[in-house]
Amino acid sequence: MARLGTGIGWRPEIADVVERMPGIDWVEAVSENLCPGHLPDSLLRLRERGVTVVPHGVSLGLGGAERPDPERLAALAERADVLGSPLVTEHIAFVRAGGAPTAAPHMEAGHLLPVPRTRDALDVLCENVRIAQDALPVPLAVENIAALLAWPGEELTEGQFLYELAERTGVRLLIDVANLHTNHVNLGEDPAAALADLPLEALAYVHVAGGFERDGVWHDSHAHPVPRPVLDILTDLASRVAPPGVLLERDENFPEGDELETEVAAIRAAVAGGRADSAAVVGGRAGTTPRDRGAAAPRRAVPEGSGADADARRRLGDAQAALLAALVAGAPVPEGFDGARLGVQARALAGKRADVVAKVAPELPLILGTRYRPAFLAYAWGHPLTGGYRRDALDFAEHMLGARPGEEDRAVRRELREWWLERSGPAPRSTRPGVRLARATRRVLLRR
Repeated sequence: MARLGTGIGWRPEIADVVERMPGIDWVEAVSENLCPGHLPDSLLRLRERGVTVVPHGVSLGLGGAERPDPERLAALAERADVLGSPLVTEHIAFVRAGGAPTAAPHMEAGHLLPVPRTRDALDVLCENVRIAQDALPVPLAVENIAALLAWPGEELTEGQFLYELAERTGVRLLIDVANLHTNHVNLGEDPAAALADLPLEALAYVHVAGGFERDGVWHDSHAHPVPRPVLDILTDLASRVAPPGVLLERDENFPEGDELETEVAAIRAAVAGGRADSAAVVGGRAGTTPRDRGAAAPRRAVPEGSGADADARRRLGDAQAALLAALVAGAPVPEGFDGARLGVQARALAGKRADVVAKVAPELPLILGTRYRPAFLAYAWGHPLTGGYRRDALDFAEHMLGARPGEEDRAVRRELREWWLERSGPAPRSTRPGVRLARATRRVLLRR
């Protein structure tokens, strides 16, 4: 695997900071936020300087019951080509459920949800990964995700699940040490045990990120500084293998450049500490075996051509649809799940959805003011995400306009209706200067 070095997640909000940061060898950009024909100038300048750019997908849903969408795969492949990337990455997660082959309606999670570590799910995931590999022009690496809840009846540990996935498909692994910490706090899983089971020769690179704990639950926010326990897991990993690349992720609540540089320096120090530990063990403890050092577990025999049959996809689809319906549509908690923890996950999904809609349609919080968030959260509970966030923003506005008269003052309703009409009609709003001036003047008058 190519050596990537030390990197940071590229986001538009910190594009200038990333360009100025010393010692950044590569960046990672969310694939779905890039338009191949109109790449941000910042990314183009980084590419010209020889900085590697890796597209990181979030919407394939490789762990879902359905086969990967060819259009999403083609989009990911196009971004890899345009950026000249050495690999692309995605997640071991499901992001939608329902529809065929289940009897449930189609639903979108709007977030990454954990795959059950069962033989059915592993068979489906392996086949989906192979489909993706065949469609992509460069190698694929897949990432372990953070979980707030555990599936009942799991048959494999995280390390065993990832080991068999890599063994059966040859896929590379993107190991997020922050997610290992999350699963340690939330699910009681041992990060060291997971690392000891992994085929570390398949490691593509490592993610490092921050989060916060509330009421005994760790939230992988990507909006807080990297805590010491996450750096300690990184040191443990680096004592077992030299990571080809390590990257800091930050998605919200962006600090000043100096603070980001300090976090990158802490990551470098954690890796250096792990490599020093590795050298000390090799040089000072005769008789240490590869297994003691956390090398790959003995290879397990896997039948050639093993894959997912229709029944496995149906069983997985039914289970994922039942869980997602409980999370986003108020359906009963499926048997075996922790209802309290499921409620935490449901609130987290609704909150994330409200935040994303506010970014996609920033006029809505301006129009509704402090009423926006509670109104959206109430709306989200009975209206699952089905058609993307732009459609969600329009549907929410339409829902608010259909509320009982008198719940909103007249000026707010008038402005909300104008916003909805301008965006829901068949023709885009005019960009002629006179029309734009009239529209702006009307908004000012409405706010008085």
